[in-house]
Amino acid sequence: MKSAVITFPGSNRERDMMHALRLATGVEPVSVWHADTSLPDVDLVVLPGGFSYGDYLRSGAIAARAPIMNAVRDFAAKGRLVLGVCNGFQMLTEAGLLPGALMRNQGLTFVCREVLLETASTASPFTRNLTKGDVWRCPVAHHDGNYFADAETLKALEDADRIAFRYAKGTNPNGSAHDIAGIVNQAGNVLGMMPHPENYVDSLQASTDGAAFFAGIAGALETA
Repeated sequence: MKSAVITFPGSNRERDMMHALRLATGVEPVSVWHADTSLPDVDLVVLPGGFSYGDYLRSGAIAARAPIMNAVRDFAAKGRLVLGVCNGFQMLTEAGLLPGALMRNQGLTFVCREVLLETASTASPFTRNLTKGDVWRCPVAHHDGNYFADAETLKALEDADRIAFRYAKGTNPNGSAHDIAGIVNQAGNVLGMMPHPENYVDSLQASTDGAAFFAGIAGALETA
């Protein structure tokens, strides 16, 4: 599996993400700069976490209009896999690639701690090799992670099995509707999630629970 990680001014998890992808695939990810206008020939594009452009205007709003995002939209339109984590999730909603919005956390404070995630769906390539209902550890670090969508959109997400991950066992850190921690688009090839699985992939970290997520993506692409 070949992957690319896009760096924006203010990104701070791009190296973590590249490390996770390297461990899962044995292939060195390609680093792409936000001002580039094309993507390399890869299977997966990742928008990493951080605070692009200082979160001015709205988190992810400026990054969603960066030159590289036109190529990301084209890549997604062709059915290729796009993953956005934390700030990357915010970019995907701002770019119109995912519905809803990420608002200020319910407590109006920055949250940095471990949560429990439930794999709520295995209907997309991102979760196909996981087990539905499994609960695993994952860290969060965000100020604007409160997922909001209108009632019609939330129902559509539920009915179409597009909620990939939920905060489990009362660990919702931000007030997200329906305990939503991650969703996919209608085609299932674009995933946005607030927690950081890339920070739980190495034995030097507090857990390796996130490793299965990346191994699952690689496995899904190998059998596609």
